[in-house]
Amino acid sequence: MLIIFNKPYGALCQFTGEGSTLKDYINISGIYPAGRLDKDSEGLLVLTDDGRLQNQLTHPRHGKQKTYWCQVDGMIDPIACELMQKGIELSDGPASVVRCRLIEPPKVPARNPPVRFRRNIPTSWVELTLDEGRNRQVRRMTAAVGFPTLRLIRVSIGNYQLKNLLPGEYRVLDANRVESGDAETKKQSYRGYVRRR
Repeated sequence: MLIIFNKPYGALCQFTGEGSTLKDYINISGIYPAGRLDKDSEGLLVLTDDGRLQNQLTHPRHGKQKTYWCQVDGMIDPIACELMQKGIELSDGPASVVRCRLIEPPKVPARNPPVRFRRNIPTSWVELTLDEGRNRQVRRMTAAVGFPTLRLIRVSIGNYQLKNLLPGEYRVLDANRVESGDAETKKQSYRGYVRRR
């Protein structure tokens, strides 16, 4: 089974624990996230019951590219992009992005809670593509070039894309392999989109 999910801000990438977790949005058993997103990050999460697929999506040797839209503090410029593409030194070694480009503010739902607003400091957006995924790497890289991340949305992992899924929605991409869960879960899965909360 293969599911793509738009993880909302504040949700944990696990099915158990305190606060908001995946079980609040997805009522299907036997699936696990292929990779993670921090609690304060949003966007595309792939879940599957296929261990080989999990490995292909998460192991660094496969080099699956992940693309993020990043809202930063201040007006980021091409020089900052160039620095991140050439590589910068982080506490755990050198890091670089595959691609970096300045973008117009994307049409995405407002975040709840909203990103802080400071009248005297504008914000801007950048699209970053990475082929590795160290802990909080995007946030650390934008901060290192002088533009701390305010909002981070993952929009693609390899060929899988967030597209028009709203926060808290998921889509079953491989419904033919639904093997677990009750009848209602299976019925919802075949519908495609399922809105939660």
